[in-house]
Amino acid sequence: MREYPAAEDLLGAVARFLKEEAAPNLPPRESFDARVAANAVEMVRRQIMAAAEREAERERLAALLGRDGDLDELTADLAAKVREGEMDLTTPGLADHLWRTTMDKLAVDQPRFAPYRRARAAEG
Repeated sequence: MREYPAAEDLLGAVARFLKEEAAPNLPPRESFDARVAANAVEMVRRQIMAAAEREAERERLAALLGRDGDLDELTADLAAKVREGEMDLTTPGLADHLWRTTMDKLAVDQPRFAPYRRARAAEG
C-alpha cells in the first residue's frame, strides 16, 4: 500500500515553491541560494523516482558478470574486469549496458542537458 502524499510529490512541491514563490521575492544572493536548493531538491526527487532504473542496472550487471550481488559490488567488479582487460566494448552486452546506465544517470543529474535530450528523442 502506498502512502500519500508520496515523497517525490512532496519534494516536487518544495522545489516549485522555492523556484516560483521564494526565489522571486528574495534579495539576489538569497534568490540564487533558493534556486540552488530547488535544484538539489529536484535531483533528490529524480533519484527516488529512478529506483527501477537502478534495479535494471543491477540486473544487467549480474547478467554481464554471471553472478548476483548488490549494485556497488557488481559495478566495482565490472570496473576491475575492464581495467584488467578481461572485458571491453567487444564483450556482448557491455556497450549497451554502459549506454543505458549513462542515459539513466543523466536523467537524474542533468535532464536538461541538450545532447541527452537529443539522444532520448532519437530513441523514440
